[in-house]
Amino acid sequence: MTVIDVHTHMFSEAWFELIKEKGGPRFEVKPSKDWPAPLGIYADGAPFATPQPAHFDYELRIRDMDAAKVDMAIVSLTAPNCYWGDAETSLKAAQLVNDDMASAQTTWPDRIRWFASIPWEHEELALAELERACNAGAVGVMVLANIAGRSLTDPGFAAIWKAIDTRGLPVLIHPTAPPATGELDIRKYNMIAQIGFMFDTSLAVARLIYDGFLQKYPNVKFIAAHAGATLPYLVGRMDICYDNMVAVRENVTERPSELLREIYYDSVTFQLDSLKLCVEVGGSDKVMYGSDYPHNIGDMRGCLTRVDALPYETRKAVRGKNAERIFKL
Repeated sequence: MTVIDVHTHMFSEAWFELIKEKGGPRFEVKPSKDWPAPLGIYADGAPFATPQPAHFDYELRIRDMDAAKVDMAIVSLTAPNCYWGDAETSLKAAQLVNDDMASAQTTWPDRIRWFASIPWEHEELALAELERACNAGAVGVMVLANIAGRSLTDPGFAAIWKAIDTRGLPVLIHPTAPPATGELDIRKYNMIAQIGFMFDTSLAVARLIYDGFLQKYPNVKFIAAHAGATLPYLVGRMDICYDNMVAVRENVTERPSELLREIYYDSVTFQLDSLKLCVEVGGSDKVMYGSDYPHNIGDMRGCLTRVDALPYETRKAVRGKNAERIFKL
């Protein structure tokens, strides 16, 4: 069975140098607290991302994929992506990583595909970079669950969503620090990564559902990172609220449990029971293998072991068949 990793990340040296230079005042690079990375990216003073050697080294990535028996990686830039700096800086950040990923696909055409990053806050630049990246081989788009504090359903992004829908692209919705992290008091204990990221994705996908985005952009394949975050656990509560609260039904005519079967999920969860719940809620045709490699919590082998514990037909779909279908591989 082919194994395709749909949630796995790369930086580039040029991107890292750019965020060192232009990331302030919100983002800064300084010594990391987590081994073995010497430097970490901090957001508003809190640990945020910890680059590992494999974030910059495709040859190391390929060796690790071979060891874990992963056939293909659809790589993406993780948070904070390119949503920092002015328009010129945001575009440059996207272009640097897109070009690096396109080059990697050329070098390893049987092993690497990639999600485009685009400067969402700057519509004309974003649309132009989307076209350029797709022409260079991008098979999907990466978006953070909030764009510098703005919701994905913000009307200001409508033209970009329309362009993505026209192309019928998969979109990986990946968390970042949720707005108001200071007020939420989650900057300590790395709670942004533990709790804040899950909150960010859950809120973003719920907004897509309740704002009618699945109907408005029917050709977009939305992928909810980290096995849907908290949504599989909360679906019963969402349904009972839909049944009893008028405001929940303002833009939709189907229960949340039905709408959650229209989106896709990766397998990045670290408990088999959580993965089984995601499959139950999303459907075996909507879950795809992901590893979160090479983050310090990434786990190619462990995530694949949990996928392999699923029933045979489900295992086959999650390992690669679902990704082959939606990415047209």
